[in-house]
Amino acid sequence: MGKNNLVAVSLRKLAEEVEVMNLDMLQDTAIRSITADSRQAGPGSLFVAIPGLTVDGHEYLEAAVKKGCAAVLVGKDRCRGWKHGKVVCLETADTPKALGQAAASFYGHPARRMCMIGITGTNGKTTTTYLLESIIRKNGGQPGVIGTVNYRYGAVEIAAPFTTPDPVSLHRILAEMAANGVTHVIMETSSHALEQKRVGGISFDVALFTNLSRDHLDFHGDMLRYFASKKRLFTEYLKRDGKAVVLCDSHDDSGIDWGRRLLAELRADKTLGYGGKKGRTLIDCGLSEAEVAVREARESLGGTVASLTTPAGELELRSELVGNFNLKNILGAVGVAMALRISGEKIVDGLAQAQTAPGRLERVPAPAGVSVFVDFAHSPDALANVLQTMRSLTTGRLIAIFGCGGDRDRGKRPLMGKVAGALADVVVLTSDNPRSERAADILRDIEAGILETTLPRMRIETILRGEALRGYDIVPSRREAIRETIRHALPGDVVLLCGKGHETYQITPEGRFFFDDRLEAAAQAAVINW
Repeated sequence: MGKNNLVAVSLRKLAEEVEVMNLDMLQDTAIRSITADSRQAGPGSLFVAIPGLTVDGHEYLEAAVKKGCAAVLVGKDRCRGWKHGKVVCLETADTPKALGQAAASFYGHPARRMCMIGITGTNGKTTTTYLLESIIRKNGGQPGVIGTVNYRYGAVEIAAPFTTPDPVSLHRILAEMAANGVTHVIMETSSHALEQKRVGGISFDVALFTNLSRDHLDFHGDMLRYFASKKRLFTEYLKRDGKAVVLCDSHDDSGIDWGRRLLAELRADKTLGYGGKKGRTLIDCGLSEAEVAVREARESLGGTVASLTTPAGELELRSELVGNFNLKNILGAVGVAMALRISGEKIVDGLAQAQTAPGRLERVPAPAGVSVFVDFAHSPDALANVLQTMRSLTTGRLIAIFGCGGDRDRGKRPLMGKVAGALADVVVLTSDNPRSERAADILRDIEAGILETTLPRMRIETILRGEALRGYDIVPSRREAIRETIRHALPGDVVLLCGKGHETYQITPEGRFFFDDRLEAAAQAAVINW
């Protein structure tokens, strides 16, 4: 994405929009950039001090001043004893929130010039962005997407370092989208971003909740805090006349349907304005007993055919997406399209033409008789969903290859092992992104869950040659695990390579290396004859 092309913005204007506490002390000056990174500070910049998880931006005020910044924005009472008279020091009650507001003002509030659609949930966000992108384009709109795979609009496509970028990058991207004719922005809003107020300065027209299951508890601590972060999208960032779409009928491993819980809480809190004639609108989606619901569905390895009931009538649709969890993604996309008042005809056409999201149950070309898929499933619920889906569509053995990321929630590792051991015929444990951890330690944690099932351990070649119908093995090298599994698969088998999806790298204690599951699987499938 390009740099800001604005010459300068008045610091007073920015200060008025972020509720500065000492506005009467303001010496106005021209601001040419905003940053929360002291290394990016420079002449004409506003440095915003953000308290982080491991470091506090207030500790870098001196560094920002030495870089030549024109002003700093700090927390309450942090300007006391300020020694740099030529650098304006402003205070605000909430610097993370203020950063988003200042960035929005600096770039001319681009979100106000487009229809903003926010999607949050543990799983399904990325796939839903591709579905909505196709529907909106079919309806004549010009969609832009900010998500896990990339940030894209028109012919522009940029790899995404984060699902939801930092506020300054976010509003810069939105400004570029608005300047290039984007009419609708479909944005994945992660729980981290909502908790850290990275979407500050944005009011969404439509918000979608896909589901909630265990993930990111290393950051949130427990499921209630995780849920509370997701809920912020519907309580703090949705317009007062906005539309909330809630997808139900997805339960976590404790049996809670967080979609139903969200609906109940939003309806119960009258201050939020849901249900009134001029307030926010709720649209519920589910497999049954919902405004947007499934009347009938047929699934195969070739895709999904379904009949949906909606407020606008019944829809008959086809999609190349496979599985029950993707049917739920379709429901969510239809719910959002209904909120946008898109016709049923355009919805059906858009869904039929929507491409599969990269690394989301993406089929890898393989010789006839064997099906190979790559999927991003990296949580217990996501892994269970994809295995249950493929279980019902598999005539031979269901083979799962996966690992878990290092420096992340350790508690989910045995849960994923238990899920795989219970639902797959063959499990091959391998390295994911171990980061700073030893891969062997991570694999041991996962194996503890498999040991709670009846799946026996034996050598991979013994299992896959058909000498045993079921079993698991540990192959630390991901490349070797893919090679050996595909080499020994038999006609009728379905091979699921899970965890990394669209990622094109592997992060180990030794560094970051290029690695693409899809390329690895395709290369093996191309040279092996069953």
